[in-house]
Amino acid sequence: MKIIVGLGNPGEQYQNTRHNIGWLALDAWVDPTDWRHEKKFNALIHKDGETLFVKPLSFMNESGQVVQKVMSYYNLLPKKFGLIKAKGAELNDTLTVIQDELDIDFGKWRLTENSSSAGHRGIQSIINHLKTQKFNRLRLGIKNDLLRTHIAPEKFVLQSFNREEKDKLTNIFSSIDILKLQ
Repeated sequence: MKIIVGLGNPGEQYQNTRHNIGWLALDAWVDPTDWRHEKKFNALIHKDGETLFVKPLSFMNESGQVVQKVMSYYNLLPKKFGLIKAKGAELNDTLTVIQDELDIDFGKWRLTENSSSAGHRGIQSIINHLKTQKFNRLRLGIKNDLLRTHIAPEKFVLQSFNREEKDKLTNIFSSIDILKLQ
């Protein structure tokens, strides 16, 4: 089984923000009516064959709790993990996390593995809860130098996409081969 997690924040005020690009990507790939709320995970879940798509309903900085619950429930944590006390387990074959990335230009994306959080609090939460950074990350660029010039990063990520960016999101998401993530 593969787990694909899209990071975002719950609440209408965050719905179309840069920080929620992980959720927006999943919404482009999964019919909105196919999501079901799973209280035991605090997440929206969609299962497609051997792939489980996950939208944590926690705030970004607490995403690790949700991911740990899902991975544990489906017995996807390596046996050596035990109660998540071991460090450095390899999860590259199992887990992909979709995140916003300030260091990549809007419209670009990069698939990476085994990388640090680089200050992304949602990713750091996952690393902290799973005790490893050895998982895949789909880093979707949100960088817009024109808008970001005078805005602090923590405020910039919570801004909505402008009209031009919104119009391009569908093309960006369709350029990503979701099957390679599975």
